[in-house]
Amino acid sequence: MIKKDKIKDLHYSVTGVITADELQSAADKILEKYGADAKMPGFRKGHVPLTVLRQKYNASAMADAIDKLMNADLEKYATDKKIRLAGAPRADLGKWEIGRDAEYTLEFDILPTLPAIDLEKITVTKKVTKLPESEVETAIENLRRARSVAEKQPENYKAQNGDTAVIDFTGFMDNKEFEGGAAKMHHLVLGSGSFIPGFEDQIIGHKSGDEFDVNVKFPADYHADNLAGKPARFAIKLHEVRKNILPELNDDFAREIGQESVEKLREHIRNILNEQYENAAQSEMRNELLDTLADKVKLDLPETLVDQELQMAKNEHEHKHSHCDGDCDGKCKFDEKKERKEAERRVKLGLILAEWGTQNKVEVSRDDLQQAIWAEASRYPDPKQVFEFYNKNPNALTMLRGMIFERKALDEMLTHVKQKEKSVKPEELFQQASVR
Repeated sequence: MIKKDKIKDLHYSVTGVITADELQSAADKILEKYGADAKMPGFRKGHVPLTVLRQKYNASAMADAIDKLMNADLEKYATDKKIRLAGAPRADLGKWEIGRDAEYTLEFDILPTLPAIDLEKITVTKKVTKLPESEVETAIENLRRARSVAEKQPENYKAQNGDTAVIDFTGFMDNKEFEGGAAKMHHLVLGSGSFIPGFEDQIIGHKSGDEFDVNVKFPADYHADNLAGKPARFAIKLHEVRKNILPELNDDFAREIGQESVEKLREHIRNILNEQYENAAQSEMRNELLDTLADKVKLDLPETLVDQELQMAKNEHEHKHSHCDGDCDGKCKFDEKKERKEAERRVKLGLILAEWGTQNKVEVSRDDLQQAIWAEASRYPDPKQVFEFYNKNPNALTMLRGMIFERKALDEMLTHVKQKEKSVKPEELFQQASVR
């Protein structure tokens, strides 16, 4: 039974007592349940005396009993106080010994009460743009390139933009070969932007059999900190050049894509691109609404949740920079002050969306989950692995459900706010979406 509590904002410290008799009675029930299936020498199954079970398993049963009784006390306390815990409590039993009353202390944070949010007073901007017909034609050309046939060219043919170069390459930095910078018989489409800036340009003009160097500088924001912003030399051997021959744009080609005609293909692509524009605009409105909620809604935050979010950010940072040897121009350093502010923002928005969504009966259906898993699986060469992952990892499925819930809650919120339209160029819409 909880005897007293100490409350400071969202942090609670409660003290309770479980009598020795209560503990032993609860432990005996646990032992009796275990004894129903226990097998011990000299006794029939299910007929082991309680005194014998106590001798061997009493300490373990006591631990389970304390946990069960403390949780029961805490559940009653939370119900009476009408509070919700923000996470598992920290328990302290002091110097308790078997046979004595157990005096315990539980420390925990509670979830805050969400203040009323008048969404009708919030205005977000919906960026609208007209789809240029040139984008439809560009998409069709990309489809043609994807179905092109690469024909090997004569040895005297000079590589051009759009050709496929079959190359060996080895990367050097300060004349030392660096890890991950080499490959054999790599098929590189020149002008695709697959490699770092300047690499593909320096292959153009070369012929089959040429051996030469390519000198480049890695971008400052390159994902590998040991290479970012640094110059490098690549030794290249050009084995062959293949010219990509595009299929003719006609109704036969359209039927290969699954459309009846070229015009139907254009209409299909136009619909897809317009949907992408709409999704980008919706994404922008979501971000604007999140910024407004983070700025305008006043909400005390449970330190437990903030600390957990910060620790996850720290773990992710350490994993990302695990290769760093300390000489990364400060990029390896974890900025705790900055990351804590970001953690507080994520916790705040998560609490707002969770509480508002629950109050407004937002639900995640089985179809919502299946569609999300299908969408993720479609991005992998073997979709079956994605389905198996979620089947074997209920925690991952719970996290996915939470993400879908937040997205649905946010979209539902958007139906209650005011929207004003702003005409923008297509590149502005997608540029802003990518920045986020």
